[in-house]
This record gives sequence, C-alpha cells and structure tokens, in this order.
Amino acid sequence: METYRIRGSTVAPRKLLFPLSFGPSSAALLHILDQHLQGQFDRMNRAAYEIYVVHIDLYLEIADREDSAKLLEKYKARFPRHTYSSFGLEDALLLDNIDWKALGLPLPTEQEAQKTGTERLQALVGAMPSATSRKDIATTLLTRLLVDVAKRNGCESILFGDSTTRLAEKTLTETAKGRGFSLPWQVSDGMSSHGVGFNYPLRDLLKKELVTFSSLTTPQLTDLIIYQNASSHISASSKLTTIDDLMVQYFESVEENYPSIVANVVRTSSKLKPMSGDATTACGLCELPVSEGTAGIFGWGGDQNSDSRPAKLDDDHGVLCYGCSRSING
Repeated sequence: METYRIRGSTVAPRKLLFPLSFGPSSAALLHILDQHLQGQFDRMNRAAYEIYVVHIDLYLEIADREDSAKLLEKYKARFPRHTYSSFGLEDALLLDNIDWKALGLPLPTEQEAQKTGTERLQALVGAMPSATSRKDIATTLLTRLLVDVAKRNGCESILFGDSTTRLAEKTLTETAKGRGFSLPWQVSDGMSSHGVGFNYPLRDLLKKELVTFSSLTTPQLTDLIIYQNASSHISASSKLTTIDDLMVQYFESVEENYPSIVANVVRTSSKLKPMSGDATTACGLCELPVSEGTAGIFGWGGDQNSDSRPAKLDDDHGVLCYGCSRSING
C-alpha cells in the first residue's frame, strides 16, 4: 500500500473499493488490509484510507444467494471496521453507459421486459454462442458494475485480490480472446481506461502461498473461503470448457513445479504500455479504448497501417472491440 502513495495526512482518508469474491486471495488480502489499518490506528489514531467492501453475487439461484449472504455476514463479524455492500450481477443490466444495441441482440418483447433481472441476465448470457463467450460477457459485466459502484461511492481506485497466478491466467486468457491490447490495464497497477485506478497488492504472491497463508492466520480464514474444485479433470474437448478453465488448469500445474514461469509471465506483461497517439473510441460493451478503424471482427484484418483500415460508417450504432465482437458472434 505504501507503493501506491497511500499514506496518512490531515485530510479525510482516501476511499478504496475492495471486491470480495470469497476466494482465498481476496480473503487473505482483506485480512492483511484490516491488520494494516489497525496498525495505523494504533500508531496515529487515524488511517490513510478506508475500504468499501463489495461482493457481486454471480449466483442466480435463490438458495445460493442466501448462502452467499450468510457468508458475507461472517465477514462483517470478523472485519467490522469496513463498510459492506452486496449486488447481483443483474444490476449491470441497469447501467446506462453500456451500448446494449451494439451487442446486436433483438430488442426485448413486452413479455421479456417484465421478467426479473436474473431472468433477463440469464437470457442475455444464454444467447451467447459458446461457453467461453458466456464467461467473457459475465466477466465484462462484472468489471463494468464494479467500476460503476466505485464511481458512485467516490472510490478513487479498486484493490483487486488477484495473485501472480491469477494475473498470469488473465494475461493468456485475454490474449487468446483477442483482447491483448487491454493487458496494460488488466495486469498492471495504475489508472485504468475506466477512469478509476486498478491496483493489485498481491501481484507478487502465488495462489498456493495465499491458500497456505489463509490457514496460518489467527483465527484461520478457512471458514470464510469458498474453494474452487480442482480443474485437473477438465477436458479440453468438452463444449462446456472455456478458455478461462484451460488457463486455470495450465497455471495450476505450472505453479506447482515451475513457479518462476508464472512470475515471468506477469513481469513480462506488466512491461506493456497503453497505446497512445491514435484516435480511440470506447468499446460499447467493455469500455476499453478501440483505435479508429479497428472495431469489430473485420476491423483490423491484420493490417497495422491505420490509413488502410475501414472507417466507421455514420449509421453504425456502436463500436465493439475485437474481443467483444468475438464473444458475441462466436
């Protein structure tokens, strides 16, 4: 936190958004931050920052959401210092800064408009052509919702609990999806293209280290964590297997025997710089900047000369980056 220049001052503490996923990494980071803030209070009777903890519920079943709410109450009891909120992923459907027309989906009928948010979200994700597309759209909506919550609550940046392993997974996953240009914002500390900072305090720690750490704290964090099933049994030929699943499985094995490879992937990708100089337009779905003439599946075409790229037509209703276009069109 010191490297982020978040230090004590006479002004009000800076507000930071903390997404809580109930995984070992986010649980460990919340514990660490809570201890850090307690240390500041003990020394100075004030803190340099405050955390706004947000859980985005990805579950669509009522029973699962009830279990999620109970677990969040446990976090509140363990770490009462912070402010907590919970949202459902369907709340992203209410964001007015997403160009829903750009998705190319048919307009909802009057009957569909009366459906609940979870039903409309299920219909939207279900309309995607593949398992990878469905995962990608859900992840994109999650990020957009977190950014919106951060801005509405005056948070200047978001503290993600991504470990080195998770950042390595994200590096290859986003590249495979055609969104490699976004890596400077997805794996590096600093201001994102969304107008809020993205910071990764656990970027130098492996996931297996954080899993071990969660069992060594006093009291242990294990009762607050939802552990994912091992992905070693995932079949690459299954239609339900996503690119994300394959990358998780790959780095799960690499992390065990060759942790330096995982770290090298992140260190290399962190050297990438955001594009600058070209005229850009925000993607209607993920809001990442798209260089003029490179929108959509056929916008780039492998030609890096911007003068030869097809220009955007005046009657086009929106712009999608290559990655989002691939997700929607398969």
